[in-house]
Amino acid sequence: MEAVNKTADQSDEAPAPLSPVARALTPWLSAALALIGIFWASGVAVDIGLALITEQVICGVLGLTFAIIYLNVPVSRKVQTTLAWYDAVAAFLGFAIGWYLFFRYPTLLDKIAYMPKEASTVGFITILLTAEALRRTAGWGLLFVLFAFSAYGFFGHLVPGTLSGRSMDLGIFFSYLGIDTNALLGTPLIIIFTVVVVFIFLGQVLLRSGGSEFFTDIAAALMGRSRGGSAKIAVVASGLFGSISGSAVSNVASTGVITIPLMRQGGYTARVAGAIEAVASTGGQIMPPIMGAAAFLMAELADVLYQEVVVAAILPALLYYISVFLQADLEAGKIGIKPVPEEQIPAIGRVMKGGWYFLVPFIILLGTLFWLNAPPEKAALFGAVSICVLGSVFSYNKKKLTLPILWICLKKTGEVSVDIIIIGAAAGLIIGILEATGLSFGLTFMLVEIGEGNLFLLLGLTAIICIILGMGMPTTAIYFLLAVLATQPLIKLGVEPLAAHLFVLYFGLMSMITPPVALAAFTAAKLADAGPMGTALAACQFGWPAFIVPFLFVLAPNLIMVGDTIDIAVAFFTAVVGIWFASAGFIGFLTRRLSPTLRATYIIGGLGLLIPSEAFSEAYIIQIGGAAICVFAFLLERRQRDVVI
Repeated sequence: MEAVNKTADQSDEAPAPLSPVARALTPWLSAALALIGIFWASGVAVDIGLALITEQVICGVLGLTFAIIYLNVPVSRKVQTTLAWYDAVAAFLGFAIGWYLFFRYPTLLDKIAYMPKEASTVGFITILLTAEALRRTAGWGLLFVLFAFSAYGFFGHLVPGTLSGRSMDLGIFFSYLGIDTNALLGTPLIIIFTVVVVFIFLGQVLLRSGGSEFFTDIAAALMGRSRGGSAKIAVVASGLFGSISGSAVSNVASTGVITIPLMRQGGYTARVAGAIEAVASTGGQIMPPIMGAAAFLMAELADVLYQEVVVAAILPALLYYISVFLQADLEAGKIGIKPVPEEQIPAIGRVMKGGWYFLVPFIILLGTLFWLNAPPEKAALFGAVSICVLGSVFSYNKKKLTLPILWICLKKTGEVSVDIIIIGAAAGLIIGILEATGLSFGLTFMLVEIGEGNLFLLLGLTAIICIILGMGMPTTAIYFLLAVLATQPLIKLGVEPLAAHLFVLYFGLMSMITPPVALAAFTAAKLADAGPMGTALAACQFGWPAFIVPFLFVLAPNLIMVGDTIDIAVAFFTAVVGIWFASAGFIGFLTRRLSPTLRATYIIGGLGLLIPSEAFSEAYIIQIGGAAICVFAFLLERRQRDVVI
C-alpha cells in the first residue's frame, strides 16, 4: 500500500499560489492566523494579563483571512499567473481594515452611538469584503442566501403576513452587522476562532505524522480478511479520519485515493466503490467525539455541554456506519467479492507497535473533556501537543514530525481555516439580520403553524429544506445556517433540542450525496472514474438509513440516549436488525440472491422493525409485525434452493 499512500500524500498538497507575491506572503499570513488561534485557545493571553477581548482578536484574524483569500483566489475561474491590481488592493484593504478594527474595536463598541459615520463606513467595507470573499471561496449559492437575507433587512417591512419584519436604516444596517457582537463578530466566528482552528491543527498534525496511514492500516488489519474486506477498510478508515478532517469532500480526497483503488482491485464496480467511499466519508461529520467540529458548534447553539452532544450522537452514528458496513458485506456476498489478498493485509501487532502513539491524543482529548471537564479548545490543544511530541520522537511509515513539517502544519491550518472563517462571518451576518428584523420569530411561527396540524409534515418539509439549503456548502456552513433557520420550530413543538439539532445536521449533510449537487459523491466518482450522477444515486442507496434514522430519534429520543437503559438498548438493537433486513432487500442478497418478492418482503419487514416502540402508541404493533415478516421471509429464503431474479 506504499504506492497508494504516496499518491495520497501528493494529492493532499494544495496548488501553488497564483503569483510571486502570494507565494511569498501566504505562508506567513496562514501560519500567523494558526498561531493566533492556538495562542488564544491556550488561555496564555489571559494568564499574562493581555487586555484583549475575543472579538477584537477576531478582527485581526479576519484581516489575515481577507488577505489570504484575495491573494490566492482570483475573481474568476480563469488561471492568472500574476496578481491583479484589484486583488492586491482588496488584500491590502482587507488586512488593513481587520487590524484597524483590532486596535479600534473597544472604542467603537463602547461609543458606537457617538461615531455613526465611522462605524457604518467600517461596517460597510467589512461586509463588502466578506461577501466577495464568500463568493470566491464558497460560490454563488451561499452568497445568494446572504443577499436574500440582506434584501429582507431593507425591505422586510413590505413583506405581507407572518413574515413581515422591521426594516433597518442603511447606516444602522452596516454598523450593526459589521461591528456588533450579535452579527458578523458573533457566535459563529467566536466558535470557529476559539475551537475549530485548534482542531484543524490537530487534524493536520495527525495527517502529516502518518495518522491517516495508521487508521487505514488498522482498518485493513481488522477487516481485510473478511468478505468484501476492501470496502470495510474504506468504511472504517473514512469514519475514523472523517471525524477529524471536518470536511466530507477533503475526507474523500485524502482517504479515497487509497480505498477506492483497493475496492476496485477487490472486485467492486467503480460506481459502487465511489458510492461507499462518499457515504463513509460523509458520515465522519456525525462521528463522535469530534464530528468534524460540528459537536462544538452544536453545544454552543443548543446551549448544552459538549459531552451531552457526544453522548447523544453515538447511537445514530453507529447506526449509520453499521448500515454502510452491512451493505458493503451484502454487496460483496451478492457479487462474490473475496477478502483482500493476504500480502496486502498488515499484521495488527506490527501496526499497533508502530503507531500506538496515534491513540494518545484521542485518550487525552476524551479524558480532559469527560473527566477533567476541560473546554474543547484546551482538550484539543493538549491532544495536539501530545502528538507533536510523540510524532517527533517516533515515526510511522517513515513519517516523522520535524520542524519543517510542523511549519507546514501551521501553514495548512491557516489555509484550511480561511474558508470556514468566512463562512462563519456570513453566518453571523445572517443571524444578525434574523434577530434585528424579527424574521427568526416569523419563520418559527409560520413553521410551527404548519407543524401544529402534522409533525410528520413539518419534519418532512424541514428535511427537504435542509437538503436544498445544504447543497454545495461545506459542513460548517450547512449546520450554522440550518441550526438558525430550522431547529426552533421543531423545539417549539416539543422536539428534544439535541434531536432537532442532529436532525438538521443529518439532512444538511445528506446534500453531500444527494443529486443534483452531491459534492462528496462527485469527488469520489472522479477518483473512481465513474459517472458522477450514477455514483450519487448509488450513494443514496447505501446511505438510505441516514434519511430515516433522524425521524426515528426525533419521534423516540431513546436513540439519542434519552430514557431508560433497557429502552435505549432495545431501540438500538431493533434498529440494527431492521437496517440489516431492509438493506438485504435493497441489495438483493442475504444468505443467497433474493427474488423480487423476498426483496420487497425484507424491505417492508425491516422498515417496520426500524420504528421504535416509543414513537407513538401503536408503534409496538408495527415493530412486532415487522419482526414477524422478517422471520417469515428468512425461513422462506432458507427453504428456497434455486432463486430466479
